[in-house]
Amino acid sequence: MIKAIHFPLEMVGHELDEYLAKGWFRMGQTIFTTDFIPVEGKIHPVFWLRFDIRKVKFGKKQKRLLATNKEFTVAIQHFRLTDELEALYSIYQANIDFETSPSVESNLLDGDIANIYDTQLITVRDKGRLIAAGIFDNGFNSMAGILNFYHPEYKSKSPGKYLMLLKINYAIETGKHYYYPGYIAGGFSKFDYKLFPDVNAAELYDSVREQWVPFPGSSLPVTISFNNDIENAG
Repeated sequence: MIKAIHFPLEMVGHELDEYLAKGWFRMGQTIFTTDFIPVEGKIHPVFWLRFDIRKVKFGKKQKRLLATNKEFTVAIQHFRLTDELEALYSIYQANIDFETSPSVESNLLDGDIANIYDTQLITVRDKGRLIAAGIFDNGFNSMAGILNFYHPEYKSKSPGKYLMLLKINYAIETGKHYYYPGYIAGGFSKFDYKLFPDVNAAELYDSVREQWVPFPGSSLPVTISFNNDIENAG
């Protein structure tokens, strides 16, 4: 349920910062915003989420996850679409229980040749084998987490959450102010894992007042339930 969509010729630097700060997000080579999503026959309110990087403090669970995955080799580079990435995504997609784009190409480019975003790629390897990948877009003082996927054999290592922490570490190292991982949805807990890095540094976008509000104690009508399934999700 798209509220509005724009088709810019370029989306980098301060321009991306401004869109993200108003509750917009990438979709292919466009950028859009919405207030509601249909899931399983029901309409759920959308709340765009961001982390204030200057307030992020990793707790015991986050530090433990980073330490647990230290055995893996991590690299960050400019995004380039490869057969290796598509192969891993295909395996990932075959083992998830929700709808997603059929390929990395369709998710990011959707048939276009040029990429209007400054897109970066995080690769996680186990003895040379690609086991997880995270994709994000750079603004000037912000970044948007676009896609995370991984091999299901490594689900016990929580690679999805691990990639979020790696993105936040990149944001810290490069002096970014905000990390935008997308949205959470009222009454639908599947997206709650996005709060894992540090709920105390999380903010939600109030589209009525057009301002960001702290997540804890927020007056917005959203219910987030932290349970064992969410805490242990990949």
